Amino acid sequence: MSGDTPYTPPAVWTWEQKSGGAFASINRPIAGPTHDKDLPVGQHPFQLYSLGTPNGQKVTILFEELLDRGITDAEYDAFLINILEGDQFSSGFVEVNPNSKIPALLDRSTSPPTRVFESGAILLYLAERFDAFIPTDAAARTECLSWLFWQMGSAPYLGGGFGHFYAYAPTKMEYPINRFTMEAKRQLDVLDRRLAESAYLAGDDYSIADIANWPWYGKLALGELYDAGEFLSVHTYKNVLRWANAIEARPAVQRGVMVNRTWGPAEKQLHERHDASDFELRTADKLPSQDPAE
Repeated sequence: MSGDTPYTPPAVWTWEQKSGGAFASINRPIAGPTHDKDLPVGQHPFQLYSLGTPNGQKVTILFEELLDRGITDAEYDAFLINILEGDQFSSGFVEVNPNSKIPALLDRSTSPPTRVFESGAILLYLAERFDAFIPTDAAARTECLSWLFWQMGSAPYLGGGFGHFYAYAPTKMEYPINRFTMEAKRQLDVLDRRLAESAYLAGDDYSIADIANWPWYGKLALGELYDAGEFLSVHTYKNVLRWANAIEARPAVQRGVMVNRTWGPAEKQLHERHDASDFELRTADKLPSQDPAE
């Protein structure tokens, strides 16, 4: 017996009630803005509008890695988008990302400014712009892009599938938890087998493939996502753990995961980032604690 409530879908679905769960207040079956509000603009060419979820962390980690390489043209402003307050549905945000999801980037160094949305597209845009963290050799570059797009296609099953039903759904249901647990473990095994062959996903060098995957699968392997480490037996994925720990030790990664973070220990939060000195001057703003890693 699964314990799941049987459900017969109607002939035509209509939106009559909230879906339930941790993010019911922001889920809706239509796109577009709900209110008029311009986005703030800082002093740097790159304007990032985001939240410190795994998808947001990809971009802030890459920015910090670029700055660590001395690429000063990669300086950026990171503004907080509070998704539980509906900031992603403002007219200004929708203009940058019509999909109303974080992260969204505006490159004001171009005329007119270039908008970039979807985290994988932002990583590729910045890597190509600065010729960094992406291989130049054709075969290695192809491998890198394969793992980048693997993450984009696989993580929805981890977050919207496993994470939702295990951590955020209003009730625990056996069938979807079993279904997506199987897939989450399969994905960890895919990574573990690859990382048995090479230090990083694209080969010997750290790249945007690793930056894309680590906030999801590295954090999962370290037991820091969905409080599911024991449930998934993450300790058995030895190669993923080796990789996850190596990336976590990087100073740029440690800074990147703090940016636009509004939950957890205060010393690990930097709600907005406008200059490198913000990491030393940070204080926890009075925003409600939230963990929207869906």
